[in-house]
Amino acid sequence: MTARPLVGITGYLDDAAWGVWRQPAALLPHTYVEAVTRAGATAVVLPPQAAGAGDVLDRLDGLLLAGGPDVDPARYGAAPHPRTGPPHETRDAWEFGLLAGALDRDLPLLAVCRGMQVLNVALGGTLVQHLPDRVGDSAHQPAPATFGRRTVRTRPGSALRGILGPSAEVSCYHHQAVAALGAGLLPAAWSEDETVEAVELPGRTFALGVQWHPEADAADARLFTRFVAAVRTARADGGERADRAERAAPAQPADRAQPADRAEREAPAPDRPTGRDTTEHDRTTDRTGTPHRPRTAARDDRSHDRVDS
Repeated sequence: MTARPLVGITGYLDDAAWGVWRQPAALLPHTYVEAVTRAGATAVVLPPQAAGAGDVLDRLDGLLLAGGPDVDPARYGAAPHPRTGPPHETRDAWEFGLLAGALDRDLPLLAVCRGMQVLNVALGGTLVQHLPDRVGDSAHQPAPATFGRRTVRTRPGSALRGILGPSAEVSCYHHQAVAALGAGLLPAAWSEDETVEAVELPGRTFALGVQWHPEADAADARLFTRFVAAVRTARADGGERADRAERAAPAQPADRAQPADRAEREAPAPDRPTGRDTTEHDRTTDRTGTPHRPRTAARDDRSHDRVDS
């Protein structure tokens, strides 16, 4: 029996109450877990913590950046808007680190709401901090704990169109959005008011961000089904490459084997994560090391904004 792939899902660090207790807790809406498991993977919750992103990613087959609080505006060089929530430094650092490692490994990635904003900012993009100032209404976040239903249209030729078709009805809950696109990202969907509702990073196994909450629509599993299918394919391809490399490696004669300590001293050092919170992926610079400038979204490449809460 083939083991189910492991998908890590980022979570909250917040106060919570259960039984007689009220304490800081690692949290995640169970709808994310249900969506991943229904699609055929095993969900692993990744609560914010100070270190260990690389160790976790080495054990995962895919990464889901979940929704949550506003990204600290300092990460994209802006002062906070009066309606921007307080910074969550531990979660920001944890998720930017996970994202950097996932991109380095070409791990299949699905970024939801806040997760899409993290992806955009990590690649040098910026955010609209309070969308009602831009569009003139609160339709993207109509009331506390109430999703807004929106129609999004997908970009012709995008991977997202191949999943959802020309348009889809989605559930939104965000007061922020993409302003300038991060390096390498392409817009993949817009709402009626021209807010960018999805982004893609071409050339990857699977790297897609959506501003809405697909986990809230149990009747429409298309995004999660395609994401987990990509996770399975990437895991199978990685396993075949490892098997071929192992079979091709020449066996070392027993009488010439090096002592363990000598072999360890002479072995090349493994790649190590940089430890930077701000997650600049290789694709944000050219071969000379010069940073690419983030693009503002324009028609067909446009980047009207929004994020998740």
